[in-house]
Amino acid sequence: MNTARNTVLEAWMKEHGHSSNSLADAVNKALERLTGRTGGLDGSSVRDWKAGRVKWPKSATRKALEDVTGLPATALGFVPRGRAPSAPAPPQEDPETMKRRTLVGGIAAAVAAAAAPGTVPPRRIGMNDVDRLQQRFAEIIASDHRQGGRLGLEQRAAALADEALNLQNAGSASQRVRSNLYAAAAAFRSSAMWAAIDGRRYGDAKAHMREAQALAEMSGDQAIKFRIWSHAGTMYRHMGRPADALAANDVARNLHITRRDPLFASLGHARQAATLGLAGDTAAVQRALGYAQDALGRADRSLSRPVWMTAACDGAELETLALAAHLRLGNFEQAEAHAHRSLTLLRPQMQRDRAINTVRLAHAQLAQRAAEAATATAMKVPAETATRHARVSRMLQEFGAALRATAPGSCTVQTWNEHTFAVWRALRP
Repeated sequence: MNTARNTVLEAWMKEHGHSSNSLADAVNKALERLTGRTGGLDGSSVRDWKAGRVKWPKSATRKALEDVTGLPATALGFVPRGRAPSAPAPPQEDPETMKRRTLVGGIAAAVAAAAAPGTVPPRRIGMNDVDRLQQRFAEIIASDHRQGGRLGLEQRAAALADEALNLQNAGSASQRVRSNLYAAAAAFRSSAMWAAIDGRRYGDAKAHMREAQALAEMSGDQAIKFRIWSHAGTMYRHMGRPADALAANDVARNLHITRRDPLFASLGHARQAATLGLAGDTAAVQRALGYAQDALGRADRSLSRPVWMTAACDGAELETLALAAHLRLGNFEQAEAHAHRSLTLLRPQMQRDRAINTVRLAHAQLAQRAAEAATATAMKVPAETATRHARVSRMLQEFGAALRATAPGSCTVQTWNEHTFAVWRALRP
């Protein structure tokens, strides 16, 4: 018997702080709400799920688990009876092949449904299905703001992209609904891409990018095209490839949506400025930031926009990208000023961005020879983020190396070393 572990469920439990016993209790309560009878699950039941010994829980249990997690059972790694376990698509699969397979599968299903005799009409897919997916997307964005590039988040977003695509073949739908389903799939895939970028898994990020781009083209949605190409620019910037980053940003900035909505134009210019900082072009950075600030001033912030635009609406994203640009250029006083403004503007739920900008602030302070203040700033990063977020961990390691080079043998270095040792020891499994 194949008992491969359910790593997707394990990742979800870890991300949401559930032990086997606590998840069992939560599902038992959901079962009581559904059936009127207390559930009989315990920690061993959940351990059977994680170990792969139970691949498809009973229907009531499955519904209760879906109510607790907000995800379909298949998105949690469970496999319906009679179906072979399906692994996620390998990163190296040709995206054009995937695109053709999706399109051909949809056409074949439609033809078969039209030709097959029977009295049961096909299911009608409507905007209610789209609305449900958009709610799931809002949950993905919220998780990203809290924790960033966790593997579990990437896997969850990819599974939801597949769920959106599966709806294309589940029944009849209007062209508007089909376009929205492709847009939803592209949005989920772009979030998987961003989680992989944030976790420094660049090979996976590029695979998600190619799939997201194909889906976005089929949807015709300008906003999601902008997000995908902007993420591509950020990915190449993190990989140290400024020419590719500038080219990707140019695609985003030249989309029609940037002429229709100045807020998208502002975000495009600000991301270009961060990349120009990597290229060392001070004058171009200043120009791009000026364009971004001007566009932000012209934007109607009361308009309805995608949930991922939240930080752009209140100016926090502009300050964050200006901070990154000036830090790269070596303009440390300006970088510090932008860091303080970004930390003031960031909303409380944006914990990942707050941690990253706190470390950037510490780097800016240290570069101005303020070792004690910089160390105190870096020590404000929450322990869990400091150890479990790939970008933040690397930035803190770079800070420690710079601190030891700036103030070798000092009490400040000793304080930092003791702090990092205590953090890692406290969170050691």
